[in-house]
Amino acid sequence: MKKQSIYIETSVISYLTANPSRDIIVTSHQQVTAEWWSERKSQFRVFVSQFVLEEAGGGDKLAAKRRLNILQDIPLLEFTETTLELAKQFVQSHVVPAKALVDALHISVATVHGMNYLLTWNCKHIANAEIRQALTEISKQSGYNLPIICTPEELMGKNYET
Repeated sequence: MKKQSIYIETSVISYLTANPSRDIIVTSHQQVTAEWWSERKSQFRVFVSQFVLEEAGGGDKLAAKRRLNILQDIPLLEFTETTLELAKQFVQSHVVPAKALVDALHISVATVHGMNYLLTWNCKHIANAEIRQALTEISKQSGYNLPIICTPEELMGKNYET
């Protein structure tokens, strides 16, 4: 059986490589992300985009180096005029705010390239139940299927126990 494809958004890489947090929610996200990466990642064909690399390369130099090292062997999905147009539709329809254009670009790259999943911890503009239906409709109108947008916790597998 062919592995399903997954687009990994930057927040997942950030949680994976960050120093341990004292915030209980952040710590939980870090632990789930590390567990997903070690136990589930190999079950998917994993991809990122140039936007993930750009975001991961920003900020603190040591942290950026850790993030970019994790990403070095992950194939890039191409950014095209088509992905830009779909991202613009997400923004112009006010589903994703203009200030979050890069979030719209993550969604559009994953959508245009036919990813099965988009993995993220960004629940404000990406893994958001209130905007998912609108993203689905816009994608369908443009001839695409929106990937399943979820967090690592939601994609731990059928036999996951807490």
